[in-house]
This record gives sequence, C-alpha cells and structure tokens, in this order.
Amino acid sequence: MHRIVVAGLALALAGAAFVSPAVAADDGTLCTNEKTPAAAALAACGRLIASRKFSGPTLATIHFWRAVAFNKKGDYARVIVDLTEALKLQRSAAAFNLRGSAYYDKGEYDIAIADFNDALRLQASATIFQNRGNAYRAKGDYARAIADYDQAIRLDPREPFSYQNRGGARRANGDLDGALADINEAIRINPQLPFSFISRGVTWRAKGEYDRAIADYDEAVRLTRAGAPVPTLTPRGSLLINAYAHRGLAHEAKGDFARAKADFSAALAVTAVDAGSRESQATARARLAVLSGAGDAPPQPATPAGGDRRMALVIGNGAYGSLNRLPNPPNDARSVARSLREMGFDVSEGLDLDRAAMKKLVIDFLRAASGARLAIFYFAGHGMQVEGKNYLLPTDARLDAARDLADELADLDTILAGLDDQIRTNIVILDACRDNPLVQRIAAAAGAAPAATRSVTVGAGLAAPSALGAGATRGAGTLIAFATAPGQVALDGAGDNSPFSSALMRHIGTPGLEVQQMLTRVRADVVAATGGKQVPWSNSSLLGEVFLLAAKP
Repeated sequence: MHRIVVAGLALALAGAAFVSPAVAADDGTLCTNEKTPAAAALAACGRLIASRKFSGPTLATIHFWRAVAFNKKGDYARVIVDLTEALKLQRSAAAFNLRGSAYYDKGEYDIAIADFNDALRLQASATIFQNRGNAYRAKGDYARAIADYDQAIRLDPREPFSYQNRGGARRANGDLDGALADINEAIRINPQLPFSFISRGVTWRAKGEYDRAIADYDEAVRLTRAGAPVPTLTPRGSLLINAYAHRGLAHEAKGDFARAKADFSAALAVTAVDAGSRESQATARARLAVLSGAGDAPPQPATPAGGDRRMALVIGNGAYGSLNRLPNPPNDARSVARSLREMGFDVSEGLDLDRAAMKKLVIDFLRAASGARLAIFYFAGHGMQVEGKNYLLPTDARLDAARDLADELADLDTILAGLDDQIRTNIVILDACRDNPLVQRIAAAAGAAPAATRSVTVGAGLAAPSALGAGATRGAGTLIAFATAPGQVALDGAGDNSPFSSALMRHIGTPGLEVQQMLTRVRADVVAATGGKQVPWSNSSLLGEVFLLAAKP
C-alpha cells in the first residue's frame, strides 16, 4: 500500500486563476465548479470546448475544470492532456499544481516535482510545498520532503496535513516518536480528519501497539461514515478502503484472523477510483487469499515493539516435466538459503516444487511475513510474462492455452501484493528469466484460440513493473532484483550456479554493504562473466538504506 496515508495532494483551487469566470454549458450545467458531479462536468466542459466559441484564458479555464473532473474519476492521463492545453493558453500555479498531482498519482515523481517547481515560481503556497514534499517523500528523499513540509507549516501553521505528512516522512526515516508527535499535532488541530487517524494507526502498528492502531482505524471508519470533511477531490471511498485494509493488517498481526478477513472483505466491497485505493485493495485481496488458504496452522507470533524479525523464502525449480530441465536452480537456492541462514534469517526453502507445494509454501511465508520487519523472496527457475504480468513456473506447469495461467502458475503480482506493507521492507530476487519454450507453446495456443483471446501477448523473460493492474501494487519499501533486463533471457550457466546467483553469493554476505550497492556489484560481475550478454536490473521503492549484514565493529 504505497501512498495510502499521504493526505491526497491538495489542489489549492481557492483564489487561483481558472476559478472564474463561471462558464455554463447550453443546458445550464456549470463546467467551472468543483461541486458539479464529475460526469456532468465532463459533458458540460466537453460541449463548451467542442463549440469552438472560446479562446485564451476562458478556454484555459474550461480545460482546467475538465481536468478537475477527470481527476475525480482517476483518469490521470486525460488530466495531464487537458492541463497541458490550459497551460499553453495561460500559465497558472493551479494548473501546474494539479498536473503535478496527476503525475504523482501515476508514479512519475520527477515530472511531478518539475511541475510543482513551476507552480512555486508563480505562487509560494503552503499547499504546493506540501505537494512537492509528498513527491520527494515518495522518492525516498526524506530530507527534502521534511524541508518542504517545514515550509508549508511556516506559511500555514494551522494546516493539519503538513504535520501529518511530515510525520509520515519521519516514520519512514525510522523516527517513530517524531512521527507520533507530528500526527498528534495534526489531530489536535483538526480531530475530524480520517487521514490523520489512519496515519497514526500505521505508526502505532510499526511500534507493535496493535490495539492502539485498531482504535485509530476504528475512528477513521467512524469519521468517514459520519460524513467528516475530506480533502478536496479525495474520494470518501478511498478512505474507507485504506482504513479497512490497514485495520485488517493489524488484526492479522494480532492473530485475529476472523476480524482480519472481515476487514479485507470490507475493503474489497467499496468501489476504488484512485491509484492508492486500488493498491490497498490489491493488498487486501492477496491477504484475504493468504488467510483463506492457510488452513488451521497456528499463526506466527507478531513482532513485538522494537522487534527485528527477518524472514526469507527461497525456491529453486529445475526438474520440470514438460519444459527443458534446469540443473542449476536447486543449487542456486541451496546456496542462497545457506547464506541467509548464516546472516540470521529465518529461512523456508523449497526445491523442485509442483503447483500445490509451491502455493502452500508461498502462503505459509506470506502469513509469517506479517510479523517480520524484513522479508526476502528468492526464486530461481523458469519465469515468463503474459500481457505484461509476470509468472513463476512450478515444475508441473504444462499449459495448453493461455486461459489456464491462473490455475497452473504463480502470479508474481499476487505475491508482491501479499508482501506490500508500509512497516516492512521487502526484497524480491528473481533469477527466473531462463530460455523457456513454454513461451512459444502459449503463443501458439493463443493464436489458435477464439478471436476473443488471440490478442494475448506472450514475451520472453520477465516484464518490468508498470502501471497498476487489478492485482498489482507499487509496493513502498520493496526492491525487486531481476537476473537480467526486462524482456531478456538470463543464462543458466555452465557451472554449478547461474552467473547471477554466483555473483549474488559473492556479495550478499558482505558486512556493512547496503543492498543496492550490493546489487551494483552483482551487476558488474554478471556483465563481466557473460561478456555483456546479461545485465541484471532492479526496481526499488525502498524507504531508506537496507543492510542485510551489519558492518563489523
């Protein structure tokens, strides 16, 4: 759940250019009014633009307000198109600010920051400083985020969201007491804002204070249902989804699985219209599946306040029945598991797993990870991408048609969603891009299928994380390391280990080496060993530096 406790980016409409003049369509519907329902505003603004009766600042105003309506619906690409047209006609801090918020919601933080910079050149606003701080925070640049929140507080010391979001940055930086102080101040200023109680609940959960966290989520739900005010253009349903999903995680950490499942189901019952709530629902869906498939095994104890439990799941599949067998993945997995155990990780290990065994091991790991501070998932074997989604293959994968994917393969999006949690760091390592003849088999099956399925896109290797799908999250605090670049094939190797895992073994246990620096060394070794044919790649949303092994005294 990447951004659910960041107060929605404020749009600072009051007093900005583009608020007036009021422009109504031929049926009297106001295009230029925040209170006009999104569908009505889109229709009214569209008719006004199509009439070609307007130009200059008035046309800019219409484009701006149509962008506001698209923003309500979560259609950020069209928000950007309309605001770009508006800015051609008239430069405005409000337009740069709203376009920056759309880029932020799309996860394009550097472009968002550039727009917020332009907005601040036109208007030194507390709202825009807060928005730029949110973008810096999303990038993990907490010093700049906190500096921007400081500026926002200086300009408007009565704005609770600046305190709340500064508290979130401090929490991500490990300062839980500082985070509580800031969020408490936000609640003191305005005790009617559900966002602040969600944020404080996350902080209590990070401290292992689950009952206090649940009490704050209860209050967030109560306030939202009672009609408490929410930030401009923030969907009320988004707050409910976020509160339910987080409360479910707190109940799960306590071992109260019945209440956890009820909360995850409640989160899924609300319609999601923005990126943050879709991510929260992906996590709720994955956690609900984990709890529903966990059987009657006793829960792992939750991490107490100050705990530092570190867990890993290591899988190596090579003995494929219908695919080319791979000799090295089991060796790779044994080596990785041994190294992680030596570093103090609680390691679950699986070799040559069929679908049933792999599903059970993953579910058990995801359940146990709810009580961990650091979780590592390593997979070596066959992997593939279909329609931009990544799948990891059990040894009994056969697949005669693309429609069987969900039944036979392990969906990486679901694993990532099950791990996604703001208070845990996750590292996913995939040496799963070997040459895979199943790609051609699925492509052929899709081509022979009815017309409705012939557009299935099957690719070699694995796909880079991209826009959110129905089951994906962006995963704050998650690093994904691939053995090779997206869409490329990795080598299994002529020795006992693959080139990627051999390099990983050389560096993973280096004391005092930050994990992203470690992966840079791995990348250099693999490039050298393969003559440049294989270039490892990673995607990170880590919330700070991560060390797998502390430096020696």
